[in-house]
Amino acid sequence: MKKIEAIIRPAKFEDVKAALKEAGYGGLTVTEVDGHGMQKGVTQQWRGRQYKAELLPKIKLEIVCPANEKDKIVKAIMRSAHTGQVGDGKIFVYEVAEAYRISSGESGEKVVMQEKETRTMAVL
Repeated sequence: MKKIEAIIRPAKFEDVKAALKEAGYGGLTVTEVDGHGMQKGVTQQWRGRQYKAELLPKIKLEIVCPANEKDKIVKAIMRSAHTGQVGDGKIFVYEVAEAYRISSGESGEKVVMQEKETRTMAVL
């Protein structure tokens, strides 16, 4: 199994989400983060004064998938997050040793596979 971690521009999130859904993978975790890469932030102007925004808002996506789906997911993110400008983001791929589904106790690759059936949840 692989864990794909992508840091992207917030403005590209909906495009990336749609590309992942089109690629057949809808499961992801999303976190709003702040950071900077090589550009070290940007200089902006507000009320006539310049200031440096060193930490820029970004979106971090985390996806765990079977190893054979990694390339398809990475390509979907690359294609949909690309603007050609500095600050488009980064993608990191890690090995995942184990995975468990808390609700059923299942383990292994099947817990990250996309299910065809719709689950219903009881509302308490």
